[in-house]
Amino acid sequence: MLYLDHAATSPVRPEVLEAMRPYLTEVFGNPSSHHTTGEAAANALDDARARVAAVLGMRTGDVVFTAGGTEANNLAVKGITLAALVRDRRHLVVSPVEHESILESAEYLRRFHAVSVTQVAVDARGRISPDALGAALRDDTALVSLGHANNEIGTVQDVAALGAVARATGVPLHVDAVQSAGWLDLRDLGADAISIAGHKLGAPKGIGALAVRGRVPLEPLLHGGGQERGRRSGTENVAGAVGLATALQLAEAERAAVAARVGAATERFIAAVQTRIPSATLTGDPRHRLPATASFTFAGTSGEAVLLELERRGIVSSSGSACAAGSDEPSHVLLACGIAPEVAQTSVRFTFGRAALPTDAPEHLAALVADAVRAVSG
Repeated sequence: MLYLDHAATSPVRPEVLEAMRPYLTEVFGNPSSHHTTGEAAANALDDARARVAAVLGMRTGDVVFTAGGTEANNLAVKGITLAALVRDRRHLVVSPVEHESILESAEYLRRFHAVSVTQVAVDARGRISPDALGAALRDDTALVSLGHANNEIGTVQDVAALGAVARATGVPLHVDAVQSAGWLDLRDLGADAISIAGHKLGAPKGIGALAVRGRVPLEPLLHGGGQERGRRSGTENVAGAVGLATALQLAEAERAAVAARVGAATERFIAAVQTRIPSATLTGDPRHRLPATASFTFAGTSGEAVLLELERRGIVSSSGSACAAGSDEPSHVLLACGIAPEVAQTSVRFTFGRAALPTDAPEHLAALVADAVRAVSG
């Protein structure tokens, strides 16, 4: 079986599992406990926090460990916006191609806190222009929250340019880097807050982080013992934090070489698919795209039917976001890019991992995709 759904989740790396093991066994203390067992856990947590901060280009104290990317995005969007309400800033800017955790957080704020939400438009490739963002900002804008790289089509935003627009008006920028972490450099984004998730990097599910600069007020969503400097109460997942830090460091050390190798294989796969399948249309930006992502529509087919045929041929892929699995609705990302609903429902996403592929794998894979598409095209 060839697993090509790494944007949904990746397997835990052996090095990560080994790094976590002591904190699942003998070093089991609560990091808030004031004894040697608790202090050992607290030291490991502090070390993990420092390592995550270094990769993100943030300060150690900026990092808040969460239960994953969804919680990190919720904490950023809700926490920063709610804290800004005392300054009468009641406006939030997102885009229509964001992950559900951002869009639904924005909708919650609109419904229950009278926050005005603007969705800045994207072009046909899923990109946001700095001019469009600038036009969306207002005097009462509390936050701009945007994805660094889209989880469905892989389009990468020019976050540096967008951040410059936000900074010019004094508006903080939150960047959802769940998909881009490990593939792109996160240190010079100019973001005020960055979200990541462990299970996209080779750490377990259930651990993530939000790094938010100290100058940005943040209202906690979880209340209780005041852990994470009062920003996220609850006993910390020490083993998960160690795993996240280890996976992030490993991915960062390998990033340039792996991105170049995987990106070259992905380009060969895209070219082979487009050669073999006349109906195949690459979605997203062909240049500004994650190196491991290739998403297509196959007009005249059903994306779900193609997925079933691919699995019969030993290939596991997806039709888009795992968080929208089971929905009969066409992808909100593709609709925002101007793709017709009936075409959007033919989408299939292939996302590669960091492991090396056999030399002939891209072309062989494209041949299997072509077989699957022909099988459902009648």
